[in-house]
Amino acid sequence: MKKIIALLLCCTFSLAHAGEAEIRQSLQSKFPGIGKLEHISKTPYSGLYEVVVGEQLLYADEQGQYLFDGSIIEVKSRTDLTEQRRHALFAIDFNTLPLNLAVKKVKGNGQRKMAYFTDPNCGFCRKLEKELSQVNDVTLYLFMYPIFQGSAEIVRNVHCAKDPVKAWDALMLKGKAPATASCKTPTDQVMALAKKLRVNGTPNLIFADGTQVPGYLPAAELEKHLNASK
Repeated sequence: MKKIIALLLCCTFSLAHAGEAEIRQSLQSKFPGIGKLEHISKTPYSGLYEVVVGEQLLYADEQGQYLFDGSIIEVKSRTDLTEQRRHALFAIDFNTLPLNLAVKKVKGNGQRKMAYFTDPNCGFCRKLEKELSQVNDVTLYLFMYPIFQGSAEIVRNVHCAKDPVKAWDALMLKGKAPATASCKTPTDQVMALAKKLRVNGTPNLIFADGTQVPGYLPAAELEKHLNASK
C-alpha cells in the first residue's frame, strides 16, 4: 500500500474538471492494485475532494490532476481538520464491540475504558504492557490477535488458564510462559472482528470515544487519550 500511495503522490492523472465518478475511474484504471476505495466526496475546502483508500485519507484537486497526502489546518484556530475528519471516518463505536471475546482487566476504579488488539510475540505489545502497568483506574479489554508465528498456541494457553489476566501479565511483564492448556477460545471470532474493523497489526488501541490508534503509546499519551475519551 505504501508503494502505491507513493506512486500516486508522484504521478498525475489527467482529467478535466473531474468529479467523484471520474476520479474513482481514473484511480482504479491507472492503479488497479490500489485496493478498495471506500469513498470519494467533495470537501468544503477550495474544490478539494477527499479520497479514502483503506485507512488512508487523501485529497484530490477538482481537476483530478493531483493527489495530496497531508493535513488541512484551519489557520485561525490552528485546528487540524484532517485529523478531525479521520476521527469521524475511522472511529469505532465502542459500545458495539463484542467485549465478551476479550480478556477483561480492571485496574483501580475501572472508570475509564480501552480495548486493544495484541499479540504475545509482538515486541511493541510488550512495550505497551509496561506502559499500561503505570496506568490506573481503567478497564482494559484485550482482544488476543495471534498474527505472529507461534502466537496461536500461546494465546490458547492464556485464554484457557485459570486466571487469564495473571497469565497474560506474567507472560508480557515477566517473560513467564503460560502452562499448556486446552479449551474453546474466541480466537476465530477475534480474527474475524479484526478483519471487519480493518485492524492490520498489533498493538491497535480503541478508546471509549471511538478513537483508534494503531501502534504503541507511552503512559503519558495513554492517560491523555483515556481522559479525553471519558
